Amino acid sequence: MPPTTAALPNSPEFTVTELSSALKRTVEDAYGHVRVRGEISGFRGPHSSGHCYFALKDEGAKIEAVIWKGVHGRMRFKPQEGLEVIATGKLTTYPGSSKYQIVIEAIEPAGIGALMALMEERKRKLGAEGLFDEARKQLLPYLPEVIGVVTSPTGAVIRDILHRLQDRFPRRVLVWPVKVQGDGSAEQIAAAIHGFNALPEGGSIPRPDLLIVARGGGSLEDLWSFNEEIVVRAAADSMIPLISAVGHETDITLIDFAADKRAPTPTAAAEMAVPVRAELFVEVGQLGHRAMLCFQRGQERRRSELRAATRALPSAAALLAIPRQRLDGAAAALPRALRANSHAHHRRFATACAGLTLKVLRAQVAHATQRLAVNGERLKHCARAGLRHRRDRFAALDARFKASKLANVQAQRKALARDRERTQRLAERARRALLIALQRQQARVASCGQLLGALSYRGVLARGFALVRDAQGLAVHAAAAIDPGARLSLEFADGRIGATADGESAAAPRSKPAAKPATAKPASTTTAKRVSKSVDQGSLF
Repeated sequence: MPPTTAALPNSPEFTVTELSSALKRTVEDAYGHVRVRGEISGFRGPHSSGHCYFALKDEGAKIEAVIWKGVHGRMRFKPQEGLEVIATGKLTTYPGSSKYQIVIEAIEPAGIGALMALMEERKRKLGAEGLFDEARKQLLPYLPEVIGVVTSPTGAVIRDILHRLQDRFPRRVLVWPVKVQGDGSAEQIAAAIHGFNALPEGGSIPRPDLLIVARGGGSLEDLWSFNEEIVVRAAADSMIPLISAVGHETDITLIDFAADKRAPTPTAAAEMAVPVRAELFVEVGQLGHRAMLCFQRGQERRRSELRAATRALPSAAALLAIPRQRLDGAAAALPRALRANSHAHHRRFATACAGLTLKVLRAQVAHATQRLAVNGERLKHCARAGLRHRRDRFAALDARFKASKLANVQAQRKALARDRERTQRLAERARRALLIALQRQQARVASCGQLLGALSYRGVLARGFALVRDAQGLAVHAAAAIDPGARLSLEFADGRIGATADGESAAAPRSKPAAKPATAKPASTTTAKRVSKSVDQGSLF
């Protein structure tokens, strides 16, 4: 027996509590005061008790950390997710779960963690491209008919969203199941957003009026898929209004900046998506009641105004009194005005008659006759000059027409001569080309005929072989395929003959087979392989 085994009964026995307490004292004595540099991971703010629980990590390890409520309240620098910090405290153990942790007494920033630095750099890059501009963001529909949700189908997020929608205003929900963390999750989320946008209007699957990209809480590493550039660009390119509901209220991802609206939680996203149905009913009822009251008040006000206007209007007699008086005055003055007008016109007529004597009329007639004669002579001269001008112009045009007609005829004759010569040349070239093509085709036909003759099975038959066919006219490939007494057709080079199969020859070969059948049997097999598809070759043309 080994000495270690023999010494076990003499070893002291520890209870679990005693062993955990001993380990706790050992760790606290050895590492009573340490400074640790690492990146904060899994920080969710103070617990309901006021304590803070998170982890410090680097490239190769991870250690749990805790900040008690009193210490956290005195700290000037508060811990944040993803920050690289230098924590001062002491190591201890937690017997309840057999793990060690650091109790932080002071904390100071050591620089932004690698993931946070990458996130900030990517945020600056995408922001410079304008993906986060407010002008790109769309307004959310007030009451969408169909809501598309991109999330994990097995988590509590989809149940929270469906439950909240059912409470507020039931709507049709389409769920695109995706991975929300791990390898390939970013590609699936981006593909889901593009897939919803690619649905046609009026198709078998309705196109959503609103999209919700949702995920529960987690560390920065768990939510990193929503910081990937492919997801941010897909959210920015979405033509459907999109709500980002990733993590808790303190979690910030890049998709929150590219989305049209950010919700602190998935439940809040459902509340943003639809209004409360009961409140809408109440509001619509109130608005209808208010509209009816406004209509009644308006009608009553118009009745009062009409009554007031009616009382303010004067009577018909008062309105017609002045016009009637003016009409009476005009009727009284009308006879005097008619007499005065007649006298005035008579004076003007008398004055005009005094100037119209016989001598004046004769002078005016003579002057008009002279002007008429002068104008007649001028008209004759103008007509003769215009006629001569037109005659000269027509003569010049006739000469130009004849000259152009002769030149055109000569040009057409030259063109016809050139075309005739060109046609003759082309006809000669076509004739030569046709002869050459015919010669080539004849040579090709002759070559194909020779090749056909060389490949035809009839050439084989001419060398002394025979082709065996059954009663249906199909080639026979083996002797075992022939039944005793079957009718056969033997084709030779000079014709065909009928034959009947012998039962003994089908079962076993004869002792002294004839020379001709022995020669024909392998020929039939060989020939059958060559003509398995078509027996009669024929001519290619």
